[in-house]
Amino acid sequence: MKKTILCLLFAGLAAAGFAQSKAEQQVADAVSAWRKAMIDADKTALDGLLAAELSYGHSSGKIEDKAMLLTSISTGQSDFITMDLTEQTIKMAGKTAIVRHKLGGEIKDGGKPGSVKLLVLQIWQKQGAGWKLLARQAVRQP
Repeated sequence: MKKTILCLLFAGLAAAGFAQSKAEQQVADAVSAWRKAMIDADKTALDGLLAAELSYGHSSGKIEDKAMLLTSISTGQSDFITMDLTEQTIKMAGKTAIVRHKLGGEIKDGGKPGSVKLLVLQIWQKQGAGWKLLARQAVRQP
């Protein structure tokens, strides 16, 4: 009996340690919505997820603002065919979230097919009722 109670107690503590806060879950949902909007080239959805002050850094060193990114994605200049996000972590700092993940996917940049393996840092900020992508920087995965 004591072993059962101890096992349940430790299982509960372990689960609590891995549970996301409400804010972390909202950020994770925003990242998922961003991923879907990028794959779907959904300009309206992306517009709602991106901060006006967006600084979007590519692994090539290219930096885009919000208008440039929306144009690049909506015209197909940058086209994500698939995008898998793995090993994602979210760290909260007040109304700011630091998100890191690995991104792997198939792309068409300028109509040329290719694949990417990136390490990504995203900064999300609570603005009004939702979370907005404020900054992003990617580097090629070694």
